[in-house]
Amino acid sequence: MKPLDPAREQALGGVYAFTAYLMWGFLPLYFLLLQPTGAWELVAWRIVFSLAVCAALLTVLRTWKRLFAILRNRWLTGWTVVAGILIYVNWQVFVIGTFTGHIIETSLGYFINPIVTVLLGVLVLHERLRTTQWVAIGIASLAVVVIVVGYGSFPWIALTLAASFGLYGLVKKQIGPSVDAVSGMTLESLWLLPVAVVQLIVVGATTGLTLGNVSAGHTALLLCTGVATATPLLFFAAAARRAPLTVIGMLQFLAPVMQFITGFWLQGEPMPLERWIGFGLVWVALVILTVDSVRHARHR
Repeated sequence: MKPLDPAREQALGGVYAFTAYLMWGFLPLYFLLLQPTGAWELVAWRIVFSLAVCAALLTVLRTWKRLFAILRNRWLTGWTVVAGILIYVNWQVFVIGTFTGHIIETSLGYFINPIVTVLLGVLVLHERLRTTQWVAIGIASLAVVVIVVGYGSFPWIALTLAASFGLYGLVKKQIGPSVDAVSGMTLESLWLLPVAVVQLIVVGATTGLTLGNVSAGHTALLLCTGVATATPLLFFAAAARRAPLTVIGMLQFLAPVMQFITGFWLQGEPMPLERWIGFGLVWVALVILTVDSVRHARHR
């Protein structure tokens, strides 16, 4: 077998990451179209339909053997369980934020996420940071303090999203090429299936399920949540196995920019002065991090 070209693999990783974040940027608008479906029902259907999409992909690609090989490895299986828990937390908090008028705060979480990703690279993978990268992390930390003190509320949605997805990316990096994108997504969805079933039972017994009870168009959109969920995650998984964490962190601002535009201009969510200052500090940190990464890449 011809050996893989590291430079080409890293370039592909960058393209996959760009595609994943671009698709994630459109998710708030897509989810808003699914109302009156609630956040708990929506996430449950995302899990169920994502598993169906992944099973279909495994069948078409004839890669079930890879999945069973992963299951025979307890270490890899354990990491897929951790990844499933982290992505569930991320999904649920993101949808709750979108449906409760906190799209701007979800965007803040993903603006902070590149900083978290770089920091995790240092703390866990022992990657060395340059001075400018530490400055960016410090400014981002100050931004969170400004928002908490000035705006008067703790941005739990933003911080939960940043932490959960940063750790999810780290888990994917730890697994590396041992778990392909489709098999990994299949197992993550499989472990979450009992959670989805419980949520659907509870919703059905309380407010009632909306699938098939609103309109044909709504049903079609809800059925497509599996594709809308699995596709960017598969791109991200493929990217995480190829691109360095710093590259992934640099590209990660694409989705929050689109989410911020959705929340501020399209949904009219409030942006008091304190929040502008906090976001401004985050953006300064991202500019510093991006410029430093580009200069370092050119130097290398």
